[in-house]
Amino acid sequence: MATTTKIQPRALVRASGGPRYAVALAVDALGTGLLRPFLLLYGVTVLSLSASATGIAMTVGAVMGLVCMPAVGRWLDRGARSTVVAASMLVRVLGVALLLATPAGHVWLFATAALFLGIGNQAWPAAHAALVATVAHGRERDTALAGGRALRNAGLGAGAILATACLAGGTTALQALAAVTGLAYLAAAALAWSVHVHAHPAATPAKGRDDGPAPSMRALLAANVVYAFCLNVTEIAVPLVLVTQLHTSPVWSAAIFVANTVLVVTLQVPVTVLMSRFSRRTVLALAGVVLTASYLGFLAATSLGHGWGAPAIATVAVVCTIGEIIYAGSATAFVTALAPAHVLGRALARFQLSTGFGLAASPAVITALASHGSAILWGSLAAATLISASAVATEKDQRTRLSGCCRRARAGS
Repeated sequence: MATTTKIQPRALVRASGGPRYAVALAVDALGTGLLRPFLLLYGVTVLSLSASATGIAMTVGAVMGLVCMPAVGRWLDRGARSTVVAASMLVRVLGVALLLATPAGHVWLFATAALFLGIGNQAWPAAHAALVATVAHGRERDTALAGGRALRNAGLGAGAILATACLAGGTTALQALAAVTGLAYLAAAALAWSVHVHAHPAATPAKGRDDGPAPSMRALLAANVVYAFCLNVTEIAVPLVLVTQLHTSPVWSAAIFVANTVLVVTLQVPVTVLMSRFSRRTVLALAGVVLTASYLGFLAATSLGHGWGAPAIATVAVVCTIGEIIYAGSATAFVTALAPAHVLGRALARFQLSTGFGLAASPAVITALASHGSAILWGSLAAATLISASAVATEKDQRTRLSGCCRRARAGS
């Protein structure tokens, strides 16, 4: 049975890369929060692009950003850590600079800016996880990854609030927000690079799992595509149901989103610590069960109609957020525990590919399912997530199979 990690703030900061790296994460998240929720608005308002063209450009940028992941994985496996994190931030500086330089009506330049932003956004999670995996070990690593997610959500939330307050300034304010975002990315890149974290895979003792083959993780990666949908449920599925089916005020959607952010910030680390007494595979499967229950809860809440439907959905959204927290606290940590050190970067890159694909596909899938009614939407999500949880729970580790074969071979010799 795994040991439970206690929450010690100083140790948590140290395990997360140190104070300077924590500041880099906060500044980067703040900058992202300033621009990301309003990038569509920037394209429509400042660049005079149509909403459809802007949305397509953003989607293409996010999807094409995934193409860089194999290269990022190989770079990480050569030992780079803080350099890759800083590079992911500098790429976004280029994206913001190109965004500011784009004349009105030039959709291709906007799409190129979105591509640079997409590359940085896709590369950062794997680079950050690899850095934390280098400076922290065991369950301390899990807690450090959870702490980084909580800090990032806090920065995103703060940035979004500041940006919302500035929107009254119109196009000039949006351009100023983009400029501040670029400066924030630049400052964060400098801080991240100054940490100088580098791994030396070649110097790792060639024994045990560190010299083993790369895990296939096929069931985990396939399941993760479905799991990643939960990250967009409170942003897309819930508002869609509340506004189009229950005809409620948008205030409900905003309140649920804010509650989701607050819960992630406050509970991500404690819940991850609480779950550390169980195996990561068990916790990840449990996350799928909780998410499945929440999707069925959303279905039941929707059937209550206009009067009680919105409060019921808000209540169920808390359960969904708990499932999201359990998932986020175990998934990346599970990959870092499965992968041998010399292929950690490639394993994290493959995992980010599955996450990025799930996030990119979920808006289209969710809206398509919702057009056929709540039963199809929530029933399909529940069934797919439960199947994914079962796949995670029943998949056997490659290292376990190999070690079993070796023991049988030694016994027979």
